[in-house]
Amino acid sequence: METPITLITGASKGIGKFLAQYYLRQGHRVIGCSRSDTDWKAEGYEHHLADVSHETDVKKLFSDIRRKYGKLDHLINNAGIASMNHFMLTPLAAAHKIFDTNFMGTFLFSREAAKLMKKQQYGRIVNFSTVAVPLKLEGEAIYAASKAAVISFTQVIARELADFGITVNAVGPAPVQTDLIAAVPKDKIQNLLDRQAIHKFAEFEDVANVIDFFIRKESAFITGQVLFLGGI
Repeated sequence: METPITLITGASKGIGKFLAQYYLRQGHRVIGCSRSDTDWKAEGYEHHLADVSHETDVKKLFSDIRRKYGKLDHLINNAGIASMNHFMLTPLAAAHKIFDTNFMGTFLFSREAAKLMKKQQYGRIVNFSTVAVPLKLEGEAIYAASKAAVISFTQVIARELADFGITVNAVGPAPVQTDLIAAVPKDKIQNLLDRQAIHKFAEFEDVANVIDFFIRKESAFITGQVLFLGGI
């Protein structure tokens, strides 16, 4: 059986690090990237320093994948940043940074991955949204807007790539205890958890379970879907 090649953005910590190690255990060849170096190494894993919003970094990474493997089976667009701010207090630079990472990064990686996947007429792309979109989370206007853009993008490119055997879906995690929410006040987080049907944090395994479903070969008829966790 051919080894699956899986690319995960934002793999140095949090959900991305968990997913990289998780898919290594599943027998995948895993390629990870982040802006900072990783504190872990493993056989079958390679890490690249790259800013997901920089086109030159992204093209260099994909050139390396094309040269080494000639294909890509799975892309997991996990890299993301947030900023808890009332929109009237949000600097333009912060808004640009959030959109560049969350949306432009997803766009660039999906575009380059689709070029590789098209050649083999097969591929799975999984993007990351958030429950902050349907919950219309106060204080996260820019973050939620960037992730709403990811949803729209997912649904449109799912149609554009369907004829090439490539599916594109999105997962919308409920809060997971990572650095992304470390600075958010505890009462704000608790209020968010209370608005879910299941009043607790999501676990890394909950996110991996959704991705497992989306990237299965048997999920070839599932595309353009967004699955939110926690019940909202």
